[in-house]
Amino acid sequence: MTQQTNKTDFDLLLAMRHDNGADFWATPDGRLGIEKPISTLTALMIISELNISEDSEALRGAADLVLAAIREDGRVRIAPKAAIYPCHTAHAAAALCRNGYAEDKRVQSIFTWLLANRFKDGGWRCNKFIYGRGPETEFSNPNVTLLALDAFRFSKKYLDSKELDDAVETLLDHWTVKTPVGPCHYGMGSLFMQVEYPFLRYNLFYYTYVLSFYPKAQQDQRFKAAFEALSQKLDDQQMLKVEHPNRKISHFRFCQKGCPSESATSRYGEIVKNITIRPV
Repeated sequence: MTQQTNKTDFDLLLAMRHDNGADFWATPDGRLGIEKPISTLTALMIISELNISEDSEALRGAADLVLAAIREDGRVRIAPKAAIYPCHTAHAAAALCRNGYAEDKRVQSIFTWLLANRFKDGGWRCNKFIYGRGPETEFSNPNVTLLALDAFRFSKKYLDSKELDDAVETLLDHWTVKTPVGPCHYGMGSLFMQVEYPFLRYNLFYYTYVLSFYPKAQQDQRFKAAFEALSQKLDDQQMLKVEHPNRKISHFRFCQKGCPSESATSRYGEIVKNITIRPV
């Protein structure tokens, strides 16, 4: 069932690959983050949930575009003339790592840049204040930090060190604060608490999933509370239902609103496995 669902959804995704004007979900001028309807980066994030072979022509083509956008210093320029923000670099890193490119030397250069360019609290943020400045903006951006940690979890070198503990702490602290923080004002309201899948945006499921890979989080009561909140979403058959799908792919079979998702439940199983292997 899951294999056939994945193939069907991949076909739906492939049907969008030229919608931005060029191949592999890009625009003719090489922009990789235009969501009309799906960007190259988002397509790669979705592909990583569909168990697609790494030999897939579409996967390799999209990944090659992102790899070519990595600058020598490790930053990623996702549009020819646009500013480069940490969120672009973290998003690109997550998209590539989730599709098997974590050991590529160019991706390793992204890791080096990210580690050297953290905010003072240990997370990451962009110096772009679309909501103005205030006390709440003197924190890293939870979504950027989550994307970066999603990428770093693929590197045992960093996962088993304490080098990322401060970044993990910023996300754990947000569980307590909950109010919008960072320049982009990411909070933990009612939408955050709904099960959203696939992993594209800051929400309870993605938050808990990524943190479950980090020993510092596994041992923390705030993580346990988040996991308990997620566990309450299981139905009587111990399946996880999608409550808030991304509207652009709400017609995909593996993430339909109100329906149990085998793929999402499998990701939930990974969380359980992570905290069982390394007891909290």
